[in-house]
Amino acid sequence: MADSRSWRIGNVRIVAEDQWFWGEVDIENGTIAAIRPTDSHAGKQAAENSDVSFVDGEGGWLLPGFIDIHVHGGYGSDFMDATSEAFDVITKYHAANGTTSMLATTVTASHDDIQAVLEATAAYRTQNMPYAELVGVHLEGPFISAKWSGAQNPAFISPPQTDWLKPWAAQWPDLIKMMTLAPERDGALDVIKWLSDNGIVAALGHTDASYDDVVNAVQYGLRHAVHTYNAMTGLHHRKPGTLGAVMTEDTISAEIIADGHHAHPAAVKLLSRTKPADKLIMITDAMSAAGLGDGQYDLGGLDVIVKDGVARLREGDSLAGSTLTMIEAFRFMLKHTDLSVTEVSRCASGNPAKLLGLEEQIGSIAVGKQADLVLTDDSHHIRTTFVKGRAISQ
Repeated sequence: MADSRSWRIGNVRIVAEDQWFWGEVDIENGTIAAIRPTDSHAGKQAAENSDVSFVDGEGGWLLPGFIDIHVHGGYGSDFMDATSEAFDVITKYHAANGTTSMLATTVTASHDDIQAVLEATAAYRTQNMPYAELVGVHLEGPFISAKWSGAQNPAFISPPQTDWLKPWAAQWPDLIKMMTLAPERDGALDVIKWLSDNGIVAALGHTDASYDDVVNAVQYGLRHAVHTYNAMTGLHHRKPGTLGAVMTEDTISAEIIADGHHAHPAAVKLLSRTKPADKLIMITDAMSAAGLGDGQYDLGGLDVIVKDGVARLREGDSLAGSTLTMIEAFRFMLKHTDLSVTEVSRCASGNPAKLLGLEEQIGSIAVGKQADLVLTDDSHHIRTTFVKGRAISQ
């Protein structure tokens, strides 16, 4: 359930953009009203106003709410279901695991099925979203490479074109926030330029692009890479490939699925060392199986088997999204990289906010910003998630 009131959260370590400190935070009318450092972890045990509810952080951590820009579903529902009921299920599950904002991510599908997701998301955003907020849509495909389709349905791969995009953008302005495509395909550069000109993040993924293809695409406005290492050409010392360009082009921000399955922990650490501090972004790429355990599921019409928490296609054995949550990814990054709590927090919150142009509203703990917060214990397990000051229970 969601609970909205005025809060004071004290006895907690507050994670700011470049430091953390003991303090307390006041929430009023869904925004951060005050931040006060305290001399010790004790903090104030009560607010002067009896209408304000005090939350004892018990020496834990207060983080900016996580922003997941690449997530397909969770707890049995998929964004391709295109219903408000499915969206409630997904956003509630991920909110309980620290996500306060997310992009409804599609798969490579028919024009009509993708349009249905856009229509449903636009309608959902006009309502009072009770859990994590849908801040837009991420179109993953269908302008991708058949060679690197992975868990995308190859039957629906289409040539890059703006014929679909222009009417969608006109009907639902500012709804499409990001699009994943293969930059080496004929027509892709024109699409990348159109996306960039219209304020939509042009991202590479499911691509056979060479190093030179990617460097060239950057000149047209390419600026992001989805699930780095996966579904792209790898790094070779004579052929740097897609991965080499992602690692060396500082204008490209790089997603990472930090679960130890999509990339070895050493590879995750390597990426964290090669990208600038503001260009590494944690995602889940979670599919409908997230939160439900092993079994058989569906992703874009393809059969998926989840075993020991790892999702793979029944045919071909390709990884098929994940069952990851953002808080699990957060703990993984702390354990397997050299990044500090504040740096990992930036990967989960500040960096995706900046990529989407939402950093003035969300992504960090600052007075006047939306009260999207994650309260954890000392070991970074979720206690409470706040979305616009609403407490989301697990």
